[in-house]
Amino acid sequence: MAEELTEDMCVTDDGVRLAVRDYGGEGPAVLLLHGAGRTLVDWEPAASLLAVRHRVVAVDLRGHGRSGDGAVPWTFEVAVEDVMTVLRTYGIPDAVVVGHSMGGMVAALCLERGASAAVNLDGHGMGRAEQYAGLDAGYVRERLAEARKFADEAVGRPFAAEALAGVLGHQAAMAAELGIAYGLLEAGVRRSLGETADGQLFLRPGRERARQAQEAMAGLDLFGLYRRVTRPLLIARALRPNPPVPGAPPWFDELMGAYQEGLRRDLDELAGEREWVSVTGVDATHAMLLERPAEIAELVSGCVAAAHGPRRSGR
Repeated sequence: MAEELTEDMCVTDDGVRLAVRDYGGEGPAVLLLHGAGRTLVDWEPAASLLAVRHRVVAVDLRGHGRSGDGAVPWTFEVAVEDVMTVLRTYGIPDAVVVGHSMGGMVAALCLERGASAAVNLDGHGMGRAEQYAGLDAGYVRERLAEARKFADEAVGRPFAAEALAGVLGHQAAMAAELGIAYGLLEAGVRRSLGETADGQLFLRPGRERARQAQEAMAGLDLFGLYRRVTRPLLIARALRPNPPVPGAPPWFDELMGAYQEGLRRDLDELAGEREWVSVTGVDATHAMLLERPAEIAELVSGCVAAAHGPRRSGR
């Protein structure tokens, strides 16, 4: 069983306070990262399972949950440096870094800073136009520009305090549809709540930081990174489509279906070419971390075992 749960603040070199939850446990260490607009609460079910065999630490990324924003823009370079600070502070420099969604991209980038291994749980962003199987690249670029504009307008939007009930109602409906415990989603929302100067609420990160994170994801060449790694990287891909996004354009689901097919093709090809990269599928939507916590914990434990096993030789 995990040791007594503690939550502390880890201070970065630029003075940002990062909220860190220590699940305790013994054995090889893992550091857990959540996705964009989410918090470390998402890891609670899987983290408790992992703590049976591992030292487990989770963190709210900068600008999310209870962590500070900082004075500099949100970039992957800053996020990776924050992870390095947590690893040093908690004395777990050889931890396997595991992330979901945007956190999975951060985890993969940590391989270039010496992480022993990384797990990317469905962290693909919107990809390149050429990855959308069966669709004209020019058409895809136009639609991606529209999708990113839609996302930019949606993130960090202030709302009246009395509208919180509606936000939680949407979370309850999603929990019922996906078979997720509603309490976890509610806890994540409440952990993300921020307040504007005029008393309105918003879900962190705020608009500026959220847009910076969106821009960072759009500019990241993930497959270029994957081809450079020389330490174990496990990439997990969701096998089921996501529920419809409220307010999304009518063509959005078709676009995402083409992207999922292109990702399957490109990731399978990548795994066949690069000995350090493994790819697996999870019978879940993008919310796999909450839908399949036991399966995710097993995947992570397997990656940890591989990372701490006999050293692999390069080609």
